[in-house]
Amino acid sequence: MTARFDEVVHAPNRLRICALLAASSTAEFAVLRDILGVADSVLSKHLKVLQDAGYVAISKPTGRGRVKTWVSLTAEGRRAYAGHVQALKELLAAPGAPVGSPETLNEWGRIQ
Repeated sequence: MTARFDEVVHAPNRLRICALLAASSTAEFAVLRDILGVADSVLSKHLKVLQDAGYVAISKPTGRGRVKTWVSLTAEGRRAYAGHVQALKELLAAPGAPVGSPETLNEWGRIQ
């Protein structure tokens, strides 16, 4: 795995979506929506970005009753998420990396 920041994954809701999907094989749209606490339209937009990047697969199996939308990370999505998380870990582990709350960092003059 190569540590690499990924702008597609980096957005907070997309990062949370990837984290949730990385912990499971698949998740139903409504479950993701409820866990994230967002509207259907917000989740749809984030999933579209992830899908366009090839990071998620979306399926709507037909059968009896109501059709549900299922979402899963693709192999490429798992690599992108893992690389992004690794890059974040390396950033935090870097010598001299700021650690602490924004208030603490401000006291040390590290942020404005």
